[in-house]
Amino acid sequence: MPSRPPSLKSLADLRQVQRELAEQREQQAQAEARRAAEAKKQLAEKNLFARAIGADTGATRPLRHKPVVVLAPTPPEPIARQHLRDEAQALREALSDEFDVSTLLDADDQMSFRRPGVGTEVTRKLRAGHWSLQGQIDLHGLRSDEAREALAQFIRQSWRNGLRCVRVVHGKGLGSPGKQPVLKLKAQRWLIQKKEVMAFVQARPSDGGAGALVVLLAPS
Repeated sequence: MPSRPPSLKSLADLRQVQRELAEQREQQAQAEARRAAEAKKQLAEKNLFARAIGADTGATRPLRHKPVVVLAPTPPEPIARQHLRDEAQALREALSDEFDVSTLLDADDQMSFRRPGVGTEVTRKLRAGHWSLQGQIDLHGLRSDEAREALAQFIRQSWRNGLRCVRVVHGKGLGSPGKQPVLKLKAQRWLIQKKEVMAFVQARPSDGGAGALVVLLAPS
């Protein structure tokens, strides 16, 4: 018996199925194309970054070992050696207000001083202004202990700096009780006890007269 031809309804269903399959294949092709384009884009960006950092030329290389940071030990605080030496020297050179200078001062009207071995021509030249004044200290207005420390430091520093002739202004004592030149007498005592001092005389009138002393320091 011959078969019957398919009905119109069956043909319509077949065409619908074919269209749906075609649409699915087209969608899959588009998705594949998008994935391929995205992969190509990522590869291009990766190559661009590699060229930017020089990876393709060997300019950069991965670290083989982790970097090790070595911290140096904290150095101890420096000891102020010069300060300690100065303190020790200051203790050794502590000046006394009770030092007897009566036998050491030359018995002249100005009570000058010269260390043993220093000739009288030295004090004569000091009075004549043979050495130029290279520095001075003014003890006016200082208490006795302040003046003693200031004078000792001034003489020591002047000697270290290579100065030879300096002036010590102690005043004439007009403002002291009884109008006595107390600081003048003490300054003489202190200077005689300083080993840096070779000689001193009363200053000339133009340099302070009875209110100052001109001091000659030993060569440093």
